[in-house]
Amino acid sequence: MDDASKTTASKRTLIERRIELQASGQVNRAGRFEILAITAGEGNGWHFSAETLQESVPLWDGVECFVDHASWFNGRSLRDLGGICRSARWSLEYYGVMLDLETVGPSAGLVDELGRQLLAMDSPPKVGFSADLVFTAKGQEVQKILRIYELCLVFDPARGGAFVRALNSAQGYLGHQGGKRIMTEQVNPTPVVADPKLDAGESSLRGQLNQDLAAVKSLLTVQQEREALAKEAEEARKVRAQMCAYLLESGLAAAKLPRPMAEHVHKQFENRVFDAAELDQAIQDARALVSNLLGGSVVQGPRVSGVFNTEDQLQAAVDDMLSAPRDPGKESVKVHRLSGIKELYLMLTGDRGFYGGYYPDRVQLATTTTMSGLVTNALNKIVAQQWIELGAAGYDWWMRITTQEHMETLNTVTGVLVGTVGTLPAISEGAEYTELKIGDSPETATFAKYGGYIPLTLELIDRDNTRKLAMYPREMAKAALRRISGLVAAVFTDNSGIGPTMADSGALFNATAVTSGGGHANLLTTALSASEWEVVCNAVYSQPMLVSDETGYIGVGPALAIDPKYCVVPRELRLTAMKILYPEWENTAQIYSENLQRGQAGDVVVVPEWTDANNWAAVVDPRLVPGIVVCERFGLQPEIFVAGDELSPAVFMNDEHRIKVRHFVAVLVQDYRPLHKSNVA
Repeated sequence: MDDASKTTASKRTLIERRIELQASGQVNRAGRFEILAITAGEGNGWHFSAETLQESVPLWDGVECFVDHASWFNGRSLRDLGGICRSARWSLEYYGVMLDLETVGPSAGLVDELGRQLLAMDSPPKVGFSADLVFTAKGQEVQKILRIYELCLVFDPARGGAFVRALNSAQGYLGHQGGKRIMTEQVNPTPVVADPKLDAGESSLRGQLNQDLAAVKSLLTVQQEREALAKEAEEARKVRAQMCAYLLESGLAAAKLPRPMAEHVHKQFENRVFDAAELDQAIQDARALVSNLLGGSVVQGPRVSGVFNTEDQLQAAVDDMLSAPRDPGKESVKVHRLSGIKELYLMLTGDRGFYGGYYPDRVQLATTTTMSGLVTNALNKIVAQQWIELGAAGYDWWMRITTQEHMETLNTVTGVLVGTVGTLPAISEGAEYTELKIGDSPETATFAKYGGYIPLTLELIDRDNTRKLAMYPREMAKAALRRISGLVAAVFTDNSGIGPTMADSGALFNATAVTSGGGHANLLTTALSASEWEVVCNAVYSQPMLVSDETGYIGVGPALAIDPKYCVVPRELRLTAMKILYPEWENTAQIYSENLQRGQAGDVVVVPEWTDANNWAAVVDPRLVPGIVVCERFGLQPEIFVAGDELSPAVFMNDEHRIKVRHFVAVLVQDYRPLHKSNVA
């Protein structure tokens, strides 16, 4: 090669090297990325719902990004800072919180380079973002995110954090589209300074290369814009599809169509984009079809009959299963006969593994009614039925000799006496009216709470022991009825048969004259007989009404002037009392006046709790003069509750639903005058 050729080749090599330097440029590696911080779903055993994440969006602005989580011993180091998060927003496409990450800090280069490499790979490793945050929860369901401490770039993140695309970087990688990498070149080439030693041909070659490079950049920009528009169109289609899916579910739920018809409409519209008017018309057509098919079974002539919803049918089925009376008006509901408590439990909870939870995807019958609510209603009706049946058997003896009152609070109950004025005094013409002495009762009683629970274990449900479940409320009703029976019976038997101490310092039953403080003159020691019954009746009839507890007024009121109505006896004295009060029971031929005496002398009341075979008592009709008051707060009958959802501690710790009975009762003795006792020696 001659000298001229060598000179030309050397110049051409210099031009190529300068052009190569121009094309490579100087790239600033710090940049910005669009990232996913967290998505809806399960993470480390906790469930993050979309609503909870949407509510937390404002908390993510300004959160720092670090490389790896802080260690337990050394805490967080400045060396780990790799960026800061901006522009937090909710992404319908990814169903999560989207952020703009600006790389900054000592680890910014690592975050930037790692992000670009991950975005460039078709199958990247499990590297992404994990949030360090504080939240409240109910069970395993996250209720509210309170604070985000930091966002960390880690290996194998817990809940969906990932790089999405690079933003405004030196080499702008936008992500993947149709299997292709979308790139933009933003290189600023260094201008080439003309070398006076280069000839005109070489300068022309350099200019041509610069023009070609500009054309390539223009083509890349056009391709990028076209693919970006295609991606935006696809994202818009996905958003509309999601909106249509939500509209379909909410529309069918509000329509309340029968399940087969709802499934038919659902198949027409699932997995496709549609207009709201099209769905509305389909629902209206489905309603019309159902109405035409079922109209004949619902309307009979001018009257509407057979209109029952799913809850009515379920309640009727549970009532039948437990032998509870149906609600009035539901006697004609035709239902499927439940085989037992197990079938009901599986049908309404879907809990085939008997974990105590609720599994909507396995539920055989979708309804707003829970198993606990259905069983509670049935058990309370059994309690009411058993209460009536036991009362008819004699357990409600106390209801005849007491007054029952409902109270609006659990405050201490204070007695009230009526008819204590006696007689109105005369007033002379022009004279002043004088104040009347009105007696009141200082007696009080305090509410007591009674109850307990019976476990309904998952083992009992699995064994399908429905008969045992049906027995629970009957035992509870009997226990509550006997509790009140015992409380009232104790009024006559406490303190060796003289009853509780009254506010006037005297025992309820004592033989002291009523003119003395604390004297009640309502205690004798004679056995029951017709003549002794007359003596007691006369004593009660002659009791002076209370005018005032002040000195000079004790025992001076007018006579009560009412005979006792009830002869209260133990079982051993029942026949004796009946022969006294029911003349037809006396097998004496000389009795001719029984029709005149029937219904006038009184009635016999047997007390199951009395163990003394000789003692007896007399009580005035409480409608005329109430002496004993049975006070209730939430009903005279006990209340039944069933605790059995998946969040119940008993379900979690003991695998059992708990059937609880609660009863608030207070027994008040407010007046001794209508009561008389005979403690036979």
